[in-house]
Amino acid sequence: MPVHELVTIAAASVTPRVASPAARDARRRGRRCSVRAVRPYLVVMLVAVVATAAAVPPLRALSRRTGALAHPGDRTVHATPTPILGGGALFFGLLVAVAVAWRMEEFAPVFDSPGNVLGVLAAAFVIWLTGLIDDLRDVSAPAKVAGMVLSGSILTLVGLTIIYFRVPFLGFTVLPPDMSALITVLWVVGMANAVNLIDGLDGLAAGIVAIGAGSFFLYGWRLLDVGVIDPSNVGPLLAVVTAGICVGFLPFNFNPASIFMGDSGALLLGLLLAASTIAVGGQSDDPFSGQSWFFFAPLVIPLFILGVPLVDTVLAVIRRARRRSGVATADKEHLHHRLMDLGHGHRRAVVILWAWTAVLSGFVLVPVFTSRGNGIVPIGLAALALLLFTLLAPRLGRSDTAPAEGSGEGSAGAEESAGGDGVGVGAGTDDPTGQ
Repeated sequence: MPVHELVTIAAASVTPRVASPAARDARRRGRRCSVRAVRPYLVVMLVAVVATAAAVPPLRALSRRTGALAHPGDRTVHATPTPILGGGALFFGLLVAVAVAWRMEEFAPVFDSPGNVLGVLAAAFVIWLTGLIDDLRDVSAPAKVAGMVLSGSILTLVGLTIIYFRVPFLGFTVLPPDMSALITVLWVVGMANAVNLIDGLDGLAAGIVAIGAGSFFLYGWRLLDVGVIDPSNVGPLLAVVTAGICVGFLPFNFNPASIFMGDSGALLLGLLLAASTIAVGGQSDDPFSGQSWFFFAPLVIPLFILGVPLVDTVLAVIRRARRRSGVATADKEHLHHRLMDLGHGHRRAVVILWAWTAVLSGFVLVPVFTSRGNGIVPIGLAALALLLFTLLAPRLGRSDTAPAEGSGEGSAGAEESAGGDGVGVGAGTDDPTGQ
């Protein structure tokens, strides 16, 4: 081929394509339709925010009147007795948001056959009540696990189970009913424990779950927008409601917290995350998810988005297994404790873990929305910058970490228990079983 033809072809390959006016108008119309489609979800999220925030003050007062308080102890970092009935506000926000969505015409497909929604609410009530009893009476580990298993079993009874299971690069499997039920229950127990374990500093669990649920809503909404999942799928709605109740609760829970979510709140959030991810990732047999090289395994998506609490859970299990101690043995070696040991203050440690959740969420969402693998390059650079900040910031600014435990940042007001605010009255704990 002549050289001038090669040059012409090469130039054409790098010349930007200019879209026609008709194509640009079509894209603008598509964006307007997408905005209209997401607007009902934003309304429901706002309702969840307002309802949860409105429920906090009366529950906080009730907690003080009844003595439902988390008292400072050897395994806690909060300085004063703090109300622990915040999980009730989260559950109230969930009920109000779902009730409003039920009345909205845009969600008619979701509620035409309301079995899944009612099943989620029943499972949410069971796991919330299990956590509440543990907050008030410090129930045994088997009893607490039984409540989680019962919640997961309710989901299986209404058909909200992991049916399709993909493993990256290994293939696609349709699970038999018995295996589907088992994996669904284990998924619920794992998610609930992960949130409970990470709930160790003011605002940590609420912020991480808000970011994770919001990111998973965007993922589910994208699949809904391109027709991968059915409009009757309850997953995106659950995800946006979960994000909303966390945002509504966070102003009262960030350092210095005036109320804790307790085990009732942490387990509830884990159940809602599990239900939304099961609905979106475990009940679709379509291979599309925005990118062909990795994200054809939808159940891997929440593992990335919720990487911070899940990694913390895995490390805790490994750590306790190596020491031959029980899984229920509390310690102060979780990720947030290690950040504070590095020299980060309470608030900075929380924000760093929020940032890691956002970075991991971006790693998932950018390819899904752009359909380009190289879109994760900026996310990789952000992760590198965050890693350097995590490791080097304490050495560059000691003034932020000067206050010792018991004064200033890190203990001002009331903070979460050292290992999760899933605490009984006067007894801090960080373990997945409340022991």
